[in-house]
Amino acid sequence: MNRAFVKDPDDSGRPEDVPERPQSPHPNYVTPAGLRQLEALAADLAARLHDLREAGKLADPHELAVVQRDLRWAEGRLQRAILVDPADQAPDRVRFGMTVEVCDEAGEAATYTIVGEDEADPALGKLSWASPLAEALLHAEPGDEVVWRRPAGTKRLEILAIRPGQGEGAGA
Repeated sequence: MNRAFVKDPDDSGRPEDVPERPQSPHPNYVTPAGLRQLEALAADLAARLHDLREAGKLADPHELAVVQRDLRWAEGRLQRAILVDPADQAPDRVRFGMTVEVCDEAGEAATYTIVGEDEADPALGKLSWASPLAEALLHAEPGDEVVWRRPAGTKRLEILAIRPGQGEGAGA
């Protein structure tokens, strides 16, 4: 009989190896909201881990391995977190945590907030500070024109206004 179809008795009940979630090579800048988001994720994962351990042999070994891995990742992100509060910065230039209003060549206006990698959500206008668009916007002033280099071609954007990110302050 082919060994590929024989179950090894030593493998019963052991979870498959779950690959680690890689940490980003970039500094982990976070807004106050991003820090709270990471803290909530770590707390949720710790609670799930506790529940799985309480379940003992009834717990799904694969789920236990995934939760342990994800908790290690979240704790690593928290350990590397560098808090940057946009409320502490002058809104004279686009900086991390700031919200920027722009207008393109066709007159289309858009609003973006520069945030940490873990809180980025382009559909909501939240851009990772390491994204090409955020890199084009960073350090620009109102009235400046920036060039966003993208696969579909370059796009020119005029900076209309800059303000601290919405709901980003430490008291929010």
